Parts: sequence; C-alpha cells; structure tokens
Amino acid sequence: MNQVFNLEQRLVENRKANLYRQRQIVEGPQGIEIQVDGQSFLNFSSNDYLGLANHPLLKQAMQQAVEHYGVGTGAAHLICGHSEAHHALEQELADWTGRERALLFSTGYMANLGVISALLSRSDAVFEDRLNHASLLDGGLLSGARFERYRHADCDDLQRRLDQSQANRKLVVTDAVFSMDGDIAPLQPLSRVCSQNNAWLMVDDAHGIGVLGQQGRGSLQLSGIDQQQAPVLMATLGKALGTFGAFVAGSEQFIEYLIQCARTYIYTTAMPAAIAEATRVSLELVQKEQWRRDRLTELITYFQSGLNQLGIQAPTSKTPIQPIILGDSERVLKMSNVLRDNGLWITAIRPPTVAKGTARLRVTLCSEHTEKHINRLLDCLNDNLQMLSSEVSG
Repeated sequence: MNQVFNLEQRLVENRKANLYRQRQIVEGPQGIEIQVDGQSFLNFSSNDYLGLANHPLLKQAMQQAVEHYGVGTGAAHLICGHSEAHHALEQELADWTGRERALLFSTGYMANLGVISALLSRSDAVFEDRLNHASLLDGGLLSGARFERYRHADCDDLQRRLDQSQANRKLVVTDAVFSMDGDIAPLQPLSRVCSQNNAWLMVDDAHGIGVLGQQGRGSLQLSGIDQQQAPVLMATLGKALGTFGAFVAGSEQFIEYLIQCARTYIYTTAMPAAIAEATRVSLELVQKEQWRRDRLTELITYFQSGLNQLGIQAPTSKTPIQPIILGDSERVLKMSNVLRDNGLWITAIRPPTVAKGTARLRVTLCSEHTEKHINRLLDCLNDNLQMLSSEVSG
C-alpha cells in the first residue's frame, strides 16, 4: 500500500520543503510556563488567553463532578448521555451570549461541520472568507453546496458574489477573530450585506469569546450584532474558557433543528459531564473577572510598542494573537529554534496553515504574562534581528 500511495516520498518532500510537523510532549499543565523534555519554557503559543486552563477552581469543580457523574458519559446526547451538567451549561451559555438556546458539541471542528452540513444542500451556496479556519472551509466543501471564497474581509467582493448567485439558500461564513492574524472581521458590514441579500450569517467566535465584549461575551456583542443579524454563533470552550468542547447558539427553532439534523451532534458521544461542570465555573469567572481582559489589553499594547522600538513592524491586531510574519518557512523554523534555545516556546506556523510566503511566529499573549516575560521575548528578538530580516511585517 505504501508504494501505491507513495507515502514515504510524500514525507520526504514535506521535510525538504520545511513543512514537516512534529508533536512535542508537554510534561505538565498548561500555563505561561510549560515543561518539555525536562526543560522549562516561557510559553507564548497557547490559546489559554485568560489563564484558566489550570485554575484551581476549575480543577476542583471537575474533580467533584467526576465523583458525582463518573468519567465517561457512555452515550450520545440523544441516547442517555445528556446530563444535568450539560443542560445547565447550555442554558448559561445562551443567557451569556444573549441567545434563545445553545447546544454543546464535542469540538469546534465538529460544530462547524455539523452546522453547515445541516443547513445546506446541493441547491444552496456557501460564501466563506478566504482566511477562514480549516473547519469552516471543510464544512462548506463537505456540505455539497456551491462553495465560494470571497477576498479576506472584503464586503464588496462578497456582495458581487451574492448578486451573481441563483442559490435557493445562501450562507455567509466567517471567523470573528482570524486565528493566524488576530484581526477582527467587519461584522456590522457583513451583517448588512447578508440582510440585503436574504442570506444567513454564521460567525465562528472561537478566538473572541471570553476575550472581547462586555463580560467576555465575544465579537458579536462587541460589534452590536444580535441573533437576528447573525443567526448562527459558534464558539469554543478550549481557548479563553480553558476547558474543552464547543457550542452553537441561536434561536429556539434553529437549535432544535440542529438536534434533529446535525450529524456530528447526533452520532457522537457527549463530552464528559465533569468538563461541563468545570466550564460552568469558568464561565462565572470570565464574567466576573474583568481584570483578565484589562490585563490582556495592557500586555498587547506593551508588546506592540516594544516591537516598534526594535524596528519591527508590530501587528495591528487588538487581540492576544500577535503574528510576526517572516515569509519563508526555513527562516521561521530557524527563528523558532533560536527562541526555544533561549527558553521561549513559540511555534513556527507554515503552509498550508497559512498561505505560501507568509510563514510566521504566532505569538499569543495570556493575562498571566508580565512585562518581564515580554521583555525576555523582545530581548531575544532584538539579539536576532538579522535573522528576522527587513522583510518582517505585521
């Protein structure tokens, strides 16, 4: 079989192109410091934006819930896997996001595949931002609907494509915060274009929920977008909320439809109830502890100012995602290794995750970082400005 599929040759070519990926074994909890191969690293690669993944109250809630519910749920939600913990969390997520109902999914990837496939068929059309996350793109392709990608954050290009479409149903899909650049989609203009063209707007707020908006309610709340303007909200629980899983929120009718028709919901085991209980505690902390978001804002400003002082064009992102684009995959790998040699953990992001020629260091900030931590990173970047080269941009 290896000869038929040429797996060995594919792997060799992948290595030659500096695109080979390797897993690293983390030997302890997530945090601003992680242990790998017995060495401690200052971590600038985690999506644990609010520092909740190892919070003692979340751990306590999960341990207590394991004693009550056990470890596994044993079945899908529609069989006998839907617990009181799941149901309570769904209600709390709906209240928090200002929507009628919410529905838990095991992962954000499964949520996006399930929602798009449930809403669309071959006579429909889906329009996606060119820089959308892979799960959104895959959901659009697998739905069987006519699939179009509009230019990044370009409402005029989207309008032109919608004008030309003869589809029965039209779904516009966008990330709220783009995971590799940290920029925020133009949600108000997108919602107006959708309204004018009788299209639904689906927003993936995986990297905005918990971080943006009042009480961390996310990008839609920040942009003043309600349930009618964006009928579909998806967000994950494994980033700013520090746990695991995802949810979709919308109208009563929409959520009930997903329960009946979303295959990735119907045909998979429910997440452990203990995770749901831990997330309920996380949700309470996210709403009450505004200092975490305020601290992130301070650190973002501090980091960008430091980059500019070094002569490195700082990203314009107002989110914890702060990419330093180097362009070349070999260069970004070398720079990532230099940082690692200096005790700094920053992953090199290369194609196909990002477009060819835009390989980058994806720096992510956490509310538990300090100015001292950022100074360590800035000092190391300053020591290696020649490797960064004049091509660095944000």
